[in-house]
Amino acid sequence: MKLFDNQNLKEYNTFGMEVYARQFLAMDAADETSDVIARFLHENPYYILGGGSNTLFTKNFDGTIVHPAFGGIERMEKKDGKVLLRVAAGEPWENLIQYCIRRQLYGIENLTAIPGLVGSAPVQNIGAYGVEVKDTVWKVEGFVISTGLPFSLSNAECRFGYRNSIFKQTLKNDCLITYVWFQLSENPHFTLSYQGLTKALQERELPLTLRNVSDCVRKIRDAKLPDPKIVGNGGSFFQNPIVPAEKHNELTKTYPDLVAYDAPDGQKKLSAGQLIEKAGWKGKQVGNAGTWKNQALVLVNYGGATPQEVLDVAETIIKDVKMMFDVTLEMEINRI
Repeated sequence: MKLFDNQNLKEYNTFGMEVYARQFLAMDAADETSDVIARFLHENPYYILGGGSNTLFTKNFDGTIVHPAFGGIERMEKKDGKVLLRVAAGEPWENLIQYCIRRQLYGIENLTAIPGLVGSAPVQNIGAYGVEVKDTVWKVEGFVISTGLPFSLSNAECRFGYRNSIFKQTLKNDCLITYVWFQLSENPHFTLSYQGLTKALQERELPLTLRNVSDCVRKIRDAKLPDPKIVGNGGSFFQNPIVPAEKHNELTKTYPDLVAYDAPDGQKKLSAGQLIEKAGWKGKQVGNAGTWKNQALVLVNYGGATPQEVLDVAETIIKDVKMMFDVTLEMEINRI
């Protein structure tokens, strides 16, 4: 492991906020976990930081930042066309995507170009274009920080929900994930429920292959989302709100073009980006912060923004959407 004092976190968060951590610990191997917990985490404030793509640091961190810097992808088992991969928490997510494409493993290609590390994927239950990571997670390994004991949780035990999991519930801030196991398929199958993806494939007259689907997803994302290396951002800042069917019906009387998807228990999931755009916020800038010109759901640092400027924009958006639609947006991003 490597330990640094007074570490600038600007390069470790995609918003590009220049904040400092009292200690920054980069883990070089999973077998360091027990030692890290015992020496650094039991009596000190801490935060487990992956790629920093879903985190907004609001101030300097007076504690220890733990960064899994160990990677690796192991092929563990093959049975009936299914392949199990054991992937280290510090492996970049895009590396796993490309590994699967090269080896013709199906299941996560719609999640192409999502920034971050593998260990963060089950925490947030990342999802895009009709696919969620819960669809392929076999189990998750790690350590409970409060006890120092290892855990191994099956897919069902992870309690996955929409942008949710046990790691944001009973195990919130109390676990250090070391490995994620994925079950992927060697048999060709695709998820094409997202109309924009189907349209992109048809317009380009591309055959259905892993590479083509992945490339189309990347082009769609690039057209909508800013590159955090150029414009600081944390991806989708708000969750898509889920409302009762009655509320959806009421809203469509005023807004007949309202986008909605089926959600559990007969509810409807609305498009937070559309609500924000209709509230007049697409591409709007206030000071050094605002929303992206091509996707209102993404809050950005236009250059030199402070955390408070970003939060002020977010709070105003929440207020405006509530006033216009009587729908309350919830922040998806982690505020630290």
